[in-house]
Amino acid sequence: MNALDLRQPKNKVIVHSDRGKEYYSGDYQALLKTNDLICSMSRKGNCYDNATMESFFHRLKVEQVHHDDYHTRDEARSVIFDYIEVFYNRQRRHSSLGYKSPINYEAELVD
Repeated sequence: MNALDLRQPKNKVIVHSDRGKEYYSGDYQALLKTNDLICSMSRKGNCYDNATMESFFHRLKVEQVHHDDYHTRDEARSVIFDYIEVFYNRQRRHSSLGYKSPINYEAELVD
């Protein structure tokens, strides 16, 4: 919901996930339909369908999670949020985006 509030997409958006039961739920499917989002799911047992997210979680673990010893869930949540929103999306350069950060890459698409 946060992404919808922040982005307010004007075109059709594909939302890709694995086949977890939460993504089959009526509430989740209704949210997609209400917001005119297209549901996409990986094939059963095929991690390669979701290679981008698999790569992201690997980077998160290697660059952040394995280097810290979290004492509370709130601490972990805060540190991981900062990693994603401050470092990964705004500062970290991605080879797949021409060595631009996601925020800079997206800004160029909008211009």
